[in-house]
This record gives sequence, C-alpha cells and structure tokens, in this order.
Amino acid sequence: MTDLIGHRFARPELLQQALTHRSAGAPHNERLEFLGDALVNLIVAEALYTYWPKADEGALTRARAELVRESALAPIARTLDLGPRLTLGPGEMKSGGHRRDSILADALEAVIAAIYLDSDFPTCRAAVMPWFESAIAALPPPNKVGKDAKTRLQEWLQARQKPLPIYALLGETGEDHAKSFQVSCTLNQPPLVAEGVGSSRRAAEQAAAEAALNQLLER
Repeated sequence: MTDLIGHRFARPELLQQALTHRSAGAPHNERLEFLGDALVNLIVAEALYTYWPKADEGALTRARAELVRESALAPIARTLDLGPRLTLGPGEMKSGGHRRDSILADALEAVIAAIYLDSDFPTCRAAVMPWFESAIAALPPPNKVGKDAKTRLQEWLQARQKPLPIYALLGETGEDHAKSFQVSCTLNQPPLVAEGVGSSRRAAEQAAAEAALNQLLER
C-alpha cells in the first residue's frame, strides 16, 4: 500500500481508518474524508493556477471541478488498488461496495487526509500530485473546460453544418450494482463510427462522443 500511494506511514492506524467505511463501525473515514476533500481541492487548484497562468477564475473553477469529481477520483482509487483493501460492513460487502465510485472516491479523499495528518502539507502534495498530472495534462483548452464531450462534438458538427450524431446502445453486461454499457456514436458527415463504454448509458455516450472527437481531430 505504501508503495502504491507514495507515502510510508509513521502512524499506520491513520491509513487503516481512511480505508474503513462507516458501515464497518467506528473509527471510520468520514471525518478524514471531510478534511481530504478540502486538501484535494487545494492541491488541484494550486496545480491548475501554475499550469494555466493566463486562465480566468471561471476556467480554473470548472477545471478543478472536472478533476475532483467522484467519477475522476474513483479511477485513481482503483489505480491505487484501494477497493480490495477497504473495510466494509457485511451489507456493503455483499452489494459490492468496494467497486462503487462513491465509496472509492470518499476513501481516496480520506487517504489524502491521512497522509497530511501523518506528515505535513508539502509531503502530502508531493504524494498526491502524481495521481493528477496526466489528467491535468489531458485537459482541453481553458475555454473548452466544463463542456462535456457530447456538447463539444455537437458544436464541432454544427460549426461545419454537418448532421448531428446518432447514439445507439450496443449492449450491457454485469450485475445490477456494477453494470457496464456499450454505446456507438455514428456520424454521417464525415462518415465515422466510434464506441464507448461506461457505468451508465449516459457515461457510455460521453465516452463514445469523446472517441469520435478524437478521431475527427486526428484527421
């Protein structure tokens, strides 16, 4: 665990608490989550302030919101392999809580707070920043941040007087609490078909639109 998160705990009980969901009883991670939420917002805000020296407050705020939302934090938690290490109550264990985005995102915030309490802010920032560097580098230009992929694709097509895309559900797999949806995005002009996968149909459509945009911009 310490190798994955980049911090060796002097007080390992802090890490254990950070990975304990309230369903498992006290001490759980809700207070740590509260502190971690503030810390991750500060760390990401500071990074964006440096990364985009000319961006206005609105663009910085939208970019931060993109980077610290639940659906952005949960994949980081999975990369750090937090899910299998969570301590959950029997009900959450049976319902697959270790795979749920909300629980994973909360645990990640709690881990950030645990690192901070175990050390100091510079140490915490040094451990946490690598988790966000690729996502920050992949952000669209400041004036495009906050527009989802379907909106950006629609605007790209409308600006060129092209027909709007057609989305179709190709299939869904998995149990009710962990479904995966596959969607296609078809363009007539220029002719193009892209696919996307997500935990909801909406998320899959966004992924398909993003894939279509990437293909268009590569041409």
